[in-house]
Amino acid sequence: MNLCFATHLADNYTSQPQKIRVLTENWVESQVYCPNCGHIDIDKYCNNKPVADFFCSNCEEDYELKSKKGYSGTKIVDGAYRTMIQRLQERHTPNLFLLNYDMDTFQVMNFLVIPKHFFVPGIIEKRPPLSQTAVRAGWVGCNILLQNIPQSGKIFLVKNKNIELKEKVLEEWKKTLFLREKKEINAKGWLLDVMMCIEKLGHKDFSLDEIYEFEDALSNKHPDNRHVKDKIRQQLQFLRNKGYLEFVERGHYRLI
Repeated sequence: MNLCFATHLADNYTSQPQKIRVLTENWVESQVYCPNCGHIDIDKYCNNKPVADFFCSNCEEDYELKSKKGYSGTKIVDGAYRTMIQRLQERHTPNLFLLNYDMDTFQVMNFLVIPKHFFVPGIIEKRPPLSQTAVRAGWVGCNILLQNIPQSGKIFLVKNKNIELKEKVLEEWKKTLFLREKKEINAKGWLLDVMMCIEKLGHKDFSLDEIYEFEDALSNKHPDNRHVKDKIRQQLQFLRNKGYLEFVERGHYRLI
């Protein structure tokens, strides 16, 4: 994998956004493999496809590309809020490629993928509507809140200009594919919230009592559920059955 952009491809463009679009899209198409199946080629859709930018001809996974100078921070600007929520409800969301680049060296700094099974309404932030003087007055956009996505949902192919092993990337992708079994979006939201709680503990071995400490926070996020501890245990059981956790002894678990 070559981390340098093919800068000559942008020679005929005067607009900086156009140059970046051409360079980043070319880099993905020429350098990136499919993180789902490992196929060596990612193909580009025709311009202006409403849902995705790239696809894998082998496994038919779709990918949308978001690029940003420097580091991504805590949120990514996306399109219309209503469209995003509708896509989540209809399960038409593509996987998301995030590319951070260095404009001084025209190199990729970070490149990661967020699998589509991590997308739930809880990671989508509604932006204020555009003012009445704007061309699209009243239009409402959204942000993708990266801090609301578990670390297991951020799979790096390139991290701080270091290329990750392909085998590691494919293994990390497969580890959370069980989330696609959760067809009901609220059920998936519960599971992801518990996964976030486990990560916040900061250690692989943890107790049920430690997770219970998040009861109030989970109750606030899911006010319709009055049996939060029962729900926590249910999610831990599911994660154990899917090989994400292992049961050590009564009331104690370990991240695998």
